[in-house]
Amino acid sequence: MDAPVGLRERKKERTRRLIADTALRLFLERGFDAVSVNDVAVAAEVSKPTLFRYFASKDDLVLARFADHQGEAARVVRARAVGQTPVAALRDHFLAGLRDRDPITGLNDAPSVLAFQHLIYTTPSLETRLLHHTGRDIDLLTAALRETGHADVGDVILRLVATHLITVQQVLGRENWRKIVSGRTADDACPEALADADQAYTVLAAGLDAALFASATPTPPTPHST
Repeated sequence: MDAPVGLRERKKERTRRLIADTALRLFLERGFDAVSVNDVAVAAEVSKPTLFRYFASKDDLVLARFADHQGEAARVVRARAVGQTPVAALRDHFLAGLRDRDPITGLNDAPSVLAFQHLIYTTPSLETRLLHHTGRDIDLLTAALRETGHADVGDVILRLVATHLITVQQVLGRENWRKIVSGRTADDACPEALADADQAYTVLAAGLDAALFASATPTPPTPHST
């Protein structure tokens, strides 16, 4: 008898997590370039074909950790309150992430988080691969803007708005990481990080809100149902 779908999925997720955790441990111990896919498979006690069923490339063994955040900006825009602009929704979401010390904001001083971020920011191939995730986030956010009341705005403008909104998150995240690796604690850096984010989104709002609302009166977004 086949295992229930729920059990199969849980086993697959455990295997996927085991492979990813093993890979990250080896990369942190030896360096990304010094560890092969075969090294990871042996340490995780799986075959290479099994590993490649879960991860398409060596880079993905690390960057799969970004999967939970893929499309997050688009989800925030779709779920925003009636009358709230996309810029304001993403600003509030980022500020909340700072207060919660969400690692994606860069404002987290846990050793494991810092080690992971150092690996990303100091490995050229991983930084290059991140561009794929960035492009996908821009695509998803562009679609979310179009579908939540801004269909009359030109595609070029929508993509420019999405690009700025994704980029500001990345720039703020990297700057916060730099604050932490300079020796500051997350608690110490938080007031400055909040002020930086507030200023950055205020500057963006001046231009992006004008671009989104100049050519048409948008349809209010549908309230998010929980």
